[in-house]
Amino acid sequence: MMRISWRFLHVWQRNFLVYRRTWLVSFIPPLLEPLFYLLAFGIGMSLLVGYLRYEGTEISYTLFIAPALIAINIMSNAFYENTYASFVRMYYQKTFDAMMATPLTVEEIITGEMIWGATKAVLATAVMMVVISCFGLIRYPDGLLLLWVAFLGGLAFGSMGMIFTAFVPNIELFNLPIFLFITPMFLFGGTFFPLENLPVWAQQFALVLPLTHLVNLCRSCSYGVYGNLFWGSFLYLIVLTLVCFPLAIRGMYRRLIK
Repeated sequence: MMRISWRFLHVWQRNFLVYRRTWLVSFIPPLLEPLFYLLAFGIGMSLLVGYLRYEGTEISYTLFIAPALIAINIMSNAFYENTYASFVRMYYQKTFDAMMATPLTVEEIITGEMIWGATKAVLATAVMMVVISCFGLIRYPDGLLLLWVAFLGGLAFGSMGMIFTAFVPNIELFNLPIFLFITPMFLFGGTFFPLENLPVWAQQFALVLPLTHLVNLCRSCSYGVYGNLFWGSFLYLIVLTLVCFPLAIRGMYRRLIK
């Protein structure tokens, strides 16, 4: 039985205090990344692609990729935080060992880590929303739901990242999940082109990928369109989180309690 209380917030607070000291380094990527992508793909590619159809509505290519950039940002922030950053705190800095010498349980430490990963995804999303909103690519007030989507998506990808952290023996091996898990989603998750343009087998493969559903949620909130696609993807991420969250805690418990 997992022993989790509100004490996990102490772990979250510790990570937040560290983040405040290096916030500028974390602030720059979500500020500049959407600008680079929108300039390169949104302006450059939009001249070649023209307009696309989404949920029965014709939209520009720039409007099509803007929510996908937010989804990629959510995935990257949460996944990298609960893989590389968590591994460093666990293995090199021995932060987890110090925490385990307090009344905190392992379950509370790992829960705090994953909640922090989701929080970092929300903070980065808020920054990106400010930039993308300057181009008029997010519809408000529906766009504010992106912050809730960022937390859900951050928790899902953070949990998956923590599962890898529980089993990876050294930090160099994180290249494998990046190459075999993150990169395929980046390319085939409906980010830069509609899934309808892919072969049938590739469309079915894309529906298995978590990023595909996170992109769907981000597009729905950005456009203010909530059809079956939205609710199906929302349910997918809820179930994924409910499965991966306890698996991550159990995996880390086995690794830390030897």
